[in-house]
Amino acid sequence: MSAEANTHDTSTSTGTGAGSEVLTEVRGAVLLITLNRPRSHNAINAALGLGLETALRRLDSDPALRVGVLTGAGDRTFCAGADLKALAAGESLSPGGDRERGVGALFRHQVSKPLLAAVNGAALGGGTEIALACDLVVAADTAVFGLPEVTRGLPAAGGGALRLAREIPVKLAMELLLLGDRIDAQTAARVGLVNRVVAASEVLAQTLALAERIAGNAPLAVQANKRLAYEGLVYGEVHDPRLWAWHDDIVRSVVGSRDAREGPRAFAEKRPPQWTGS
Repeated sequence: MSAEANTHDTSTSTGTGAGSEVLTEVRGAVLLITLNRPRSHNAINAALGLGLETALRRLDSDPALRVGVLTGAGDRTFCAGADLKALAAGESLSPGGDRERGVGALFRHQVSKPLLAAVNGAALGGGTEIALACDLVVAADTAVFGLPEVTRGLPAAGGGALRLAREIPVKLAMELLLLGDRIDAQTAARVGLVNRVVAASEVLAQTLALAERIAGNAPLAVQANKRLAYEGLVYGEVHDPRLWAWHDDIVRSVVGSRDAREGPRAFAEKRPPQWTGS
């Protein structure tokens, strides 16, 4: 279903004034989050970071919301990374200079609910790092990815240097990190950085369609799978008994839920399940 087809949407914005740096829109159980600095190629400054942090807190805390979709305003750029003009002026990109805040809320902390990136154009520097922090990525066929920070005297400090080699072949990751080169969407998909490449005109609709499919699944089970997949990496060895003890605690909390009883019952009764998230 296209974004325009939902007539029951409600829209709000986070940020200040009419030019809010981040817009949010509720589409059923999906929260659409739009980076809204198109004249600055959606570059990250403190205000945009604060708006993103606020939107992610809303996604995590509202039980009616099950999935987030993150995109950029305009038709050319998802996010051009850090606002270099703000940096040159001595401004912090984090609210109050706190690296745990703003975009740090995404880079440094796990969002409990699924977060999808609809990469509608260039995703460079922090734009690629935002995509890396999302669970699924749908990219326009015109999108490009890269971490050019080294060409500006900066490290990939938003998690790019930490995450990239975990998601794509190490040698290619090092090439991007050390040279600051770019790759196109097709290459990104081939190496596993992107799930799907679609026409630019379809990127948001296709991402929302995936989000709606995820939102149709049992929310506790979805969130448990996300937590197991990411947090389980800290144990390293899959046969570590501590890993399985932690795993079983999480699984037990879901298996004992109403939704875990509802799923088999709905299957037996040949009807769609009615998830309550409890």
